[in-house]
Amino acid sequence: MAVLADSDTRWKWGALTANRIAPSGSGNPGNPGDTAGAGIRLDGYLLRGRATPTARQLGEVGVRADALREVTAVEFLRAMREEPYDLLVLALVGGGVQAMLHGLGRVWEDRPDRPVVVTGYVGVVYEKLADGLLLRHGADLVLANSRQDADRFRAVYEGVGADATSVTEVALPFLGGAAHPGEDDPSTEQGRRPYTVVFAAQPSVPAGREDRTYLLNRLVEHARRHPGREVLLKLRSKPGEHTTHIEELPYQKLARKLDPPPNLRLVYGHMGEVLDRTDLLVTVSSTAALEALHRRIPTAVLTDLGVREALGNHHFVGSGCLASWDQLDAGHRPVPDAEWVARQGVAAGEGSYATAFDTARARIAELLGRPGGLPPLTPYYTPVTAPGYLPGILARHHLGPDGTPLPGAPAADKEPGPVRRIVRRAARGAYRHGVQRVAPVIRRAGEL
Repeated sequence: MAVLADSDTRWKWGALTANRIAPSGSGNPGNPGDTAGAGIRLDGYLLRGRATPTARQLGEVGVRADALREVTAVEFLRAMREEPYDLLVLALVGGGVQAMLHGLGRVWEDRPDRPVVVTGYVGVVYEKLADGLLLRHGADLVLANSRQDADRFRAVYEGVGADATSVTEVALPFLGGAAHPGEDDPSTEQGRRPYTVVFAAQPSVPAGREDRTYLLNRLVEHARRHPGREVLLKLRSKPGEHTTHIEELPYQKLARKLDPPPNLRLVYGHMGEVLDRTDLLVTVSSTAALEALHRRIPTAVLTDLGVREALGNHHFVGSGCLASWDQLDAGHRPVPDAEWVARQGVAAGEGSYATAFDTARARIAELLGRPGGLPPLTPYYTPVTAPGYLPGILARHHLGPDGTPLPGAPAADKEPGPVRRIVRRAARGAYRHGVQRVAPVIRRAGEL
């Protein structure tokens, strides 16, 4: 099986999902960092772009593959023409999925024994629901991470007259770990382990300097109010790195202007390992909230900046987790609503997580066993249904309206030489510098 991803978080989701839904059923849910099992090969492809993960980011994700290489869209399509995979997971932004579906449709137009194509979302779907879903339409399986998402996805597809049978309910593939022992955990007493509060930062939410500075100041204030606690600022990426979303104002940069108390630290690393020592998880709208809820860790979704669609915290309305820093400073601990949690595919208390991927696995096995092979990929968007939208999406990946590579599309037959690698690194560095340093200055100067 193979995974094509365009960022560190999507590689994590795609690889772990592939492990969970391996068609042989020999996946290893107890250790999803491993490949799916004996006799099953996992090949990883990283789509070259602004968010291509660094070696450090890949190591932090902790998912191993039998082979992993960086490719352009055209190089990937060439590999798909030659490699006999059974399963392909497209872990990309919506436009990337749509482009690959059309490109693969062209590559496989005379191939009935093509792989089963699967796609989905990395976490909470709180914006661009219709746009993102229709860009993913055409895959054999469109995975929904919860019952709520599955219902929403089907409603969108049926509402535009598209086939909704591809929608398949699963769960987030990276849930797991030991449940929190509760507020009476003796390990936090008698000095053996300090009570630990973790703020899970997000690259793009909130986006503005004023809001991000406010959250950072409140975190510092919380640490000062509670000197006996360990307060951690969990960061997704280091300066110069990009993840799924662009981060113009890294918290590391903002923190340099503050004088944090000694019990406040900035940390990186695997989220699951950080949650192992977390007693209260605080965030604006990060998927880390669902990871924490799955482990029964007290979880607070901040309302300080409002409950707004732009922040994504509106997704948590009804969860029982909404709270402000003032309430948390005063000792409030949110109690999640059990029904809301169950609808999100977070079911630590029900024991249903172990079977959450059974339906997807069975559907893949059924498709692979279909007599005569699989039918052609049929995305909803075509030159007929979206003539003013689709060509631009395909062109961004150097594909023509029919999915064939455009003249001059980058598709090296071999690994790039040292000069090309140096130029590529310099270009990425210039792009990141422009995003994180030049763009904010221009905006402030122009009062944009």
